[in-house]
Amino acid sequence: MKKKESIAAVLVVSLLVMLFVCHINLSENLKLNFELIQSLATTPKPGIFKRLAPRGQDPIESTRLQSSSSTMIRCTRSDDYYDFCYINGPTVLDPTTSTLFVMDATGPTVVEKIKPYPRKHENSTMSRIKEFTLTSGPPGPKCQIQHNAPAIVFSAGGYTGNFFHDFNDGFIPLYIIVNSILYDQVPVLAISRARDWWIQRYSDLLNVFSEHPIINLDNDTATHCFRSATVGLISHGFLTVNPKKLKTPKTLPHFHAMLGKAFGQRETAQRFHLQRHHNDRPRLVFISRNVSVGRAILNQEEAMDLAERIGFEVIVYEPSSRTSLHAAYDLLNNSHAVVGVHGAALTHLLFMRPGTVFMQIVPLGTKWIAKWCYENPARAMGLQYIDYRITAEESSLAETYGKDNIVVKDPAGKIGRNWSVEFMKIYLKEQNVRLDLDRFSWFLKAAYDKAKRFMEKEG
Repeated sequence: MKKKESIAAVLVVSLLVMLFVCHINLSENLKLNFELIQSLATTPKPGIFKRLAPRGQDPIESTRLQSSSSTMIRCTRSDDYYDFCYINGPTVLDPTTSTLFVMDATGPTVVEKIKPYPRKHENSTMSRIKEFTLTSGPPGPKCQIQHNAPAIVFSAGGYTGNFFHDFNDGFIPLYIIVNSILYDQVPVLAISRARDWWIQRYSDLLNVFSEHPIINLDNDTATHCFRSATVGLISHGFLTVNPKKLKTPKTLPHFHAMLGKAFGQRETAQRFHLQRHHNDRPRLVFISRNVSVGRAILNQEEAMDLAERIGFEVIVYEPSSRTSLHAAYDLLNNSHAVVGVHGAALTHLLFMRPGTVFMQIVPLGTKWIAKWCYENPARAMGLQYIDYRITAEESSLAETYGKDNIVVKDPAGKIGRNWSVEFMKIYLKEQNVRLDLDRFSWFLKAAYDKAKRFMEKEG
């Protein structure tokens, strides 16, 4: 019995850690938040919305609410990773005080406070998120700007600029809201901590979510009135859309199609595609990492030469904050195979057509992270997933620690139940990969066969 409890404890801690480590860019931020692991260890199982109703009905089960039934303010705080509140009626938003007032409220005064960012157990992250107040009294200020639409209030703070987080903590949860609680409405996006460069980078995607102008809550001083308001975003897990929890049966491929509306079909992207694409060979994109950030392929040039000899057209893609999302979408959406080492850049799987071959190179000590962060979403996207788990000889850690050291020989045993900042640095920052080209060639040949068939079928 004790042995089973010990195994269960290991699994729980491992899953909790994945929320934090699967997306970390250690070159940019070595302040790893171990508070997450400690806080999540004692949290209850996440709750879900049992019913998501159409316009005019409450979207949240009353049995799960913490507010008085006599008010129109309803909140759920049962999920491990996000809080969510809803005002089912006319609302006044005052950006200067970050307060939402219920108009014409009846019954006792109810006040709720919420930080609308879906990583509520990361204390250091949430300290950067502005708190909002929802209240049914006293009466709010006079309305200056009237919107005949509901509002979605959320924060773009936290890990803004990290590609994984922009989608995992922002756009996919926003997609879930739009296709559940507000599935038949066009909302107004009221965003906190929306930096100008972030709005500019994602403007085309934000415009797909809403035809209304964005309200930047940090720069706006006017009061706004809405038909109703949702505050916070809903997450279904790592890069996940669960159709069973939506009013409409949307999935990740549907989200990919929406990205196509935002980033596809632009003249510059089309020119990029025409310059790069050759129809006689399936296109393979190598997602590259710099040695300074860790988990780089040390013999990438040799691996690329190998891929070309096998029959691929090979393109190197090293994304940055300056990369055009239109060009990136066009490149990946018109490719037939993609290879990359586990890391935030693999979030680009969302840009790939269902049927594309997607090979994740999995470094030592990251098997379980790789599965939950990218393998599962890749399969949900309908990609042809290939798992390349490196051997000890292919890891730079063998040179650093020796191939018989437990760090290399038994990463799971080394990590055990104590995945700490030290281990994160070892396996995510210090480790690079030198591919065994003979071994890797077998995986590339399998990828080529799949990619060739996919190209012949889909173009």
